[in-house]
Amino acid sequence: MEVRIGVADSPRELVVTVEANPSEVEAQVADAVSGKASVLSLVDVKGARFVVPAGRVAYVEIGPQDSRRVGFGA
Repeated sequence: MEVRIGVADSPRELVVTVEANPSEVEAQVADAVSGKASVLSLVDVKGARFVVPAGRVAYVEIGPQDSRRVGFGA
């Protein structure tokens, strides 16, 4: 699933492909925005960790659960 994060004062957005379901990502975003967590931390499918300070999150767009893959592999 693709998650797009807008960062305040940055012209580009951060795109992270995660294996978590939308409700888990939404809970993490809600914790960060409400002040329960000081950062929004997501781990992508390759194991890289993306950390954004909660105060800098402008918006979060949570994509559909399963996206169409390109290519012929299984």
